Amino acid sequence: MEPCRTVLDNIAVVLHRPHFPENIGAAARAAKNMGIRRLVVVDPLDCDLTRILKMATHAAEDVVAEMEVYDELADALASFHYIIGTTARTGSNRPTVMDPREMARKVVDISRNNRTAILFGPENRGLANRELTFCHALVTIPTSKEFASLNLAQAVMIMTYEIFRAAEEPPATFTPKLATSFELEAMYTHLQETLAKIHFVNPENPQYWMRSLRRFFSRIGLQAREVKIIRGICRQIDWYGDMRAAEAVRTARGSGDNSFDSRRGVD
Repeated sequence: MEPCRTVLDNIAVVLHRPHFPENIGAAARAAKNMGIRRLVVVDPLDCDLTRILKMATHAAEDVVAEMEVYDELADALASFHYIIGTTARTGSNRPTVMDPREMARKVVDISRNNRTAILFGPENRGLANRELTFCHALVTIPTSKEFASLNLAQAVMIMTYEIFRAAEEPPATFTPKLATSFELEAMYTHLQETLAKIHFVNPENPQYWMRSLRRFFSRIGLQAREVKIIRGICRQIDWYGDMRAAEAVRTARGSGDNSFDSRRGVD
């Protein structure tokens, strides 16, 4: 059975801060092998096109020609509705972790109606916690404990292979159109500001609570309309807080004026 072309066209491989042009080229070739044509590169240390093409070979020249390059990760991910981060590290402060096969089934179902990014970190350290906050879920490739390190292109090949195979199967579930990363990040910024204003989060360390809220909303999978509702609630809280603050100022000024008037009466 042929993989669903719509699904594969809605999936992109995103490389964040790759160090070597050869790895970009090899990743492009791996993605093309598995039917994925969109390659996004963020803040590469070296983007020598000649060296990239040498590893991509002529077969993936079109992927390299259409490769998107960004300076900032937030800008690169802004248009995507669902983001999977690759990591070798797990922990209680990180989102849901899947293996590649489980990830592929989920990504294929979501990608029928949404743009999905598979995010890979730098070769030397992987994705940092700040970069993982953009992700709805994480995936870890099982490897031997004797030698767990994978080349970037190897990791891309494993992920895209599983997606290619999963795309051959009929859809298991229906996922509606989700909010984009741009819409979600704007919501999280607004939510953090509002929660700090009402002293629900510590302004000095807002991420303590925001990480939990991000995980919660990532599990739900918010649609654009739901993001607007949450921001509408935030605006109402902001308005009410500003109104109460203004009333407090007027009350304080009024109390001050009365005291002054009574002193004048004594004179």
